[in-house]
Amino acid sequence: MKTAETTTAGPPAGEERLDRYRARVFLERDRLREAFADPAARQREVLADLLAFNAGTAYGKAHDLGRLRTLDDLRAAVPVQDYAALSPWIERMAEGEPNVLTADQPAVFFTSSGSTGAHKKIPVTPRFMRTTFFPFYYAAWAPMAEHFPDVLTRPDAVLNLKHDPVAAHPTTASGRPHVGASQVDFGKMFGEHLSAEPGTAAPWATLPVPVAAGDYLEKMYLRLRMAVESDVRCVIGINPAMVAALPYQLRQWWPRIVKDVRDGTLGGHPYRAPNRERAAELERLAAYFGTVRPAHVWPNMRLLFCWTTGLASLYLPRLREEFGPGVTALPAPVAASEGPVGVALDRHPTAGSLVVTASVYEFVDADQELGPDVATLGPDELEAGREYHVIYSHVGGLYRYAGGDVVRVVDTVDGVPRLSYAGRRNVSDAAGERLRDAQVVRALRSALGVAGLAARNAACHVETPEGGAPRYVFALAGESVWSADETRRITAALDTGLARESAGYRAARDAGRLGPVALLLLDPDAFLREWQDTVARGVRPPQVKDRLFRQDPENWRQLTAAARQGDRS
Repeated sequence: MKTAETTTAGPPAGEERLDRYRARVFLERDRLREAFADPAARQREVLADLLAFNAGTAYGKAHDLGRLRTLDDLRAAVPVQDYAALSPWIERMAEGEPNVLTADQPAVFFTSSGSTGAHKKIPVTPRFMRTTFFPFYYAAWAPMAEHFPDVLTRPDAVLNLKHDPVAAHPTTASGRPHVGASQVDFGKMFGEHLSAEPGTAAPWATLPVPVAAGDYLEKMYLRLRMAVESDVRCVIGINPAMVAALPYQLRQWWPRIVKDVRDGTLGGHPYRAPNRERAAELERLAAYFGTVRPAHVWPNMRLLFCWTTGLASLYLPRLREEFGPGVTALPAPVAASEGPVGVALDRHPTAGSLVVTASVYEFVDADQELGPDVATLGPDELEAGREYHVIYSHVGGLYRYAGGDVVRVVDTVDGVPRLSYAGRRNVSDAAGERLRDAQVVRALRSALGVAGLAARNAACHVETPEGGAPRYVFALAGESVWSADETRRITAALDTGLARESAGYRAARDAGRLGPVALLLLDPDAFLREWQDTVARGVRPPQVKDRLFRQDPENWRQLTAAARQGDRS
């Protein structure tokens, strides 16, 4: 089936730029692989560089960084710390004071919602971008450029859901932009003119009709409406919840999309000549398939680029089918606004190699509570199959920083561990069970497998029935209606799985401090509606992520208000 296109292959200048882009991407991957020959030496080089560069800063003088030489020296001089501990120093930088955490001034402050929902200010300096960010950033696109070269040949072949440039940036007190990483033009700000992500030159990258800066839902509609007239072959979301929302949005907005295409309008605004042929084709799709999916609209779809672990591991297999039976999901880097951890250099479905050239990395067993004096492990001490808190120090002004992510060691390749994202360090602890995201996700995946069922998403909430012990109530949005027998089996298997994953949960259940798991079944679109509603309230889509533990009573009530069948089992 043919698909209408809005652009053609670029002129020779575009081809020349693509050649240079691919060369840079492969060069950075090669350099990173070369560093794997002696990762311990590279870690020592990173440490020496950040100590020397920042020794004269206010933080450097306060912690005597100029006298430190080894990682043990750093451990003795600087405690393990989180954003709250560093925020007084960061606020001084945000107000314009120079030479606080870093020797060069921040060009921008990345925003990050974090685990609390409060907007962090992550200082981003030119030196950090050059030595820590850009090498890993370019390397991250190497598997796409190598194995899916056609998705890069046209600007409109990639629908980049997280790209949202804004004309007026929020700023700190010093006037520096305070924005998401996806809202920064790295070419203009840092001189890296090859750094524009795939899809950021698409016709919908800069919307040609007026729309309020904070109306993120309307922006998503406008881009989707424009994209249905192109041969999209790749969707980039990073945050998988954004990718999961796309098929839902296609269904919700279908009549409006078709009308806009037929009339040549964009959100009702004049846009281009009416495209009655494409509109008729879209109507035929709806008449034939009933439910129109991305695979029908874009039959040449090949690739999704997003995080593939955590809660996404529950729904990504079925979600891929929405985009097409042969679609590949490549894992986005294990990284945060504060810095990179792992990057996939091949087509492994979940894991990326530790970026030994970016930061000095330390790790703590994920079941151990973090504190200023907690003992840490080096990369060479990690064990496959275990999970760890990540602590990093880099030239951008973060020292022994516990960002909140937990990683799982998948294996070791070329002498360095390969890591997958296991979840946030959030712990649910109603009765001494200390459950982590990754433990619950594995128990959920195992329980669903017992009955051969699938879920679109899940969340849990601790409630205390009158006269009883606290218990976990799980809200699951299934792909289909479950029978009473299937529900009972999954509930029992989930309780067993949690006890298997967590010794604390098992002990609490055995002692009667926790009651048995309960299950509440939601309709298939419950989590998608919640995601859509959150974006409609003005939260940027990249920051609306899957959340497993839900202890806010009002949030839980809203999520579960339209339960599809039965009561808690």
